[in-house]
Amino acid sequence: MRDAPLPLSTPGRNLMRLSLVRGITWTGFLAGILLGLEVFGFQLHLLAVFSTIVAMAMINLLTWWRLQWPHPVADWEYLLHLLLDVLGLSVLFYFTGGATNPFISYFLVPLTISAATLPWHFSWILASIILINYTLLMFFNFPVPQFIETHHSSLNLHIVGMWANFILSTGLITVFVYKMAQSLRQRDADLSDTREKSLRDEQIMAVATQAAGTAHELGTPLSTMAVMLKELSHEYPDQPQLQADLALLRQQVDTCKITLQSLVSNADKSRLLNPERKAVDLFLKGVLEHWEVLRPDVRYQIHWPTPPCSEAWILADITLQQALINLLNNAADASSEVVTIQLNWTQEELHLDLLDQGPGIPLDLAEKLGQTFISTKSKGLGLGLFLTHATINRLGGTVRLYNHQQGGTLTEVRIPLSHPEAE
Repeated sequence: MRDAPLPLSTPGRNLMRLSLVRGITWTGFLAGILLGLEVFGFQLHLLAVFSTIVAMAMINLLTWWRLQWPHPVADWEYLLHLLLDVLGLSVLFYFTGGATNPFISYFLVPLTISAATLPWHFSWILASIILINYTLLMFFNFPVPQFIETHHSSLNLHIVGMWANFILSTGLITVFVYKMAQSLRQRDADLSDTREKSLRDEQIMAVATQAAGTAHELGTPLSTMAVMLKELSHEYPDQPQLQADLALLRQQVDTCKITLQSLVSNADKSRLLNPERKAVDLFLKGVLEHWEVLRPDVRYQIHWPTPPCSEAWILADITLQQALINLLNNAADASSEVVTIQLNWTQEELHLDLLDQGPGIPLDLAEKLGQTFISTKSKGLGLGLFLTHATINRLGGTVRLYNHQQGGTLTEVRIPLSHPEAE
């Protein structure tokens, strides 16, 4: 049977690299100890020293076994492995001269790794433990005569200097290496966001180009439909039910023609750069009235803020109106029951919540909706929600969809408001 792949999380990759570093390091320590025993005649507690090396080798084997699990490695687990490294180093240095061991500065390696890969508070935990262990090793250790220089005081001045340098290096690495690593991570995140926005803008531009051509082509069939509906109404004046249906169809055709004309008129660059500002309540009432014309069959209940909110203003962009209507249509399509609309706003932000009584959102699609052309409808293209996200994000707002605990989908819209003096 094939082994499971290595975890793809960043701590998982870092743990794999840490196990490689651990293997190389302790192999080097073993070679150095054997060299010291054979060449320099070190007097060591061999059982304790070699037991420590074997224990670290077992930990490394267990680490490789852990990496085969599909469960991702968490930051706290990665910190635990670094603490095990520090513990092994402390035990080894304790039996090989303590602070007099010239390899004592290797404590900085796990600290550097922590500062570059773990959150701030984890790095300070590791730094504190290393400083405590280093300080204790200055006074408690099994000395190695070859590491001790002749001196007249009870505490070697050279060792004190090494200890002070260690404290300084610890602070610098913990602070600056972490900051540099954080800057790199932030840069990568910014580059990723920029690439995603560029791809989304390219998709929007392609949709806009096709929309312009489609709007031009739809003018002729809509005019033809309007003429035919007018003639049918004249041919059957004595059928009231048919007349009512024809009147509804004429209204829908007229709405389509008005929408196309609005699309052309609002394509003017100056209007896009300087959209009109309207009072929030007037803007929302206009959106709802237009939606009622488009969807006369929909049942909904709306909750306006009580008491009325203070007067606030919003950029009455035609694309924002279309985005809100897309969300209202999605809620109406998903629900055969009443759609609940909750409105509220402050001087800074508009809150619009839509609750339908539909089946909810599949979990595998919840995070992808609005990022690409994905739809939960059997005949949907995913275009409306994609453009809605793009429009509201362009205005500095957000759209979030949740599965409501009482059933259905809750759509939360947050849009920054404008001030008249800003104009």
